[in-house]
Amino acid sequence: MWLTASSDRKGEELLPLPIEIRPIRNARRMRLRLDETRGVLKLTCPARTSRQTAIRWALDQREWIETQLARREEDEPFVPGAIIPLEGEEVLLFADPAGPRVALRDGGRLVVGGPESGFARRVEAHLRARALTVMSAEVDEFCAAANVNARAVAIGDAATRWGSCSSQGRIRLSWRLILASPAVRRFVVAHEVAHLRHLDHSSAFRALEAELVGPGLAAAKAALKREGPRLRRLGRGR
Repeated sequence: MWLTASSDRKGEELLPLPIEIRPIRNARRMRLRLDETRGVLKLTCPARTSRQTAIRWALDQREWIETQLARREEDEPFVPGAIIPLEGEEVLLFADPAGPRVALRDGGRLVVGGPESGFARRVEAHLRARALTVMSAEVDEFCAAANVNARAVAIGDAATRWGSCSSQGRIRLSWRLILASPAVRRFVVAHEVAHLRHLDHSSAFRALEAELVGPGLAAAKAALKREGPRLRRLGRGR
């Protein structure tokens, strides 16, 4: 489990952000990652690494940490006039105070009625509903191709996962995938459907995943890594 650093421990107050240390049994080296969503540093290390050793190593990475913080982009709240990606297209968020409160897609615009105070909430509600509709259909599509069945499909907004599949056959997907390009979204859906047969990342799982996704698998993985940080920022702030 993650061990959350307290700010008064020696050395830790010299880091620009709180740090969480996670010992991993099979880890061979230490690795550091910036969690932009939560504003924390995550350090994984071999199981027997002492906390003091981990902190000293993290302090040696200050230049890398400062570089990552400098590159960090600002949040992109859902406000009138903002342009967001939606299913592979750029869409303008348009406020219509006299219009219906349920957001409606109108070509290159997402028209949102009602008071501006609830604008962001109604945009997100629309995106969540659209995400559930689209990805539920894609789960069914991939399940038919893999000859498996999903017990349930739900959406969420996990900080570190784009999707998950339980041993009971329940699939959960990030609603933010509706903001990604279709190839990226379908890759994640196919990945979780493949877990319905293989709850691991074995060669058999990889073969099924590749079969479901097709020749664009590598490109979709790279695109998710590239697009992911912005998807996490969209709708945050204000």
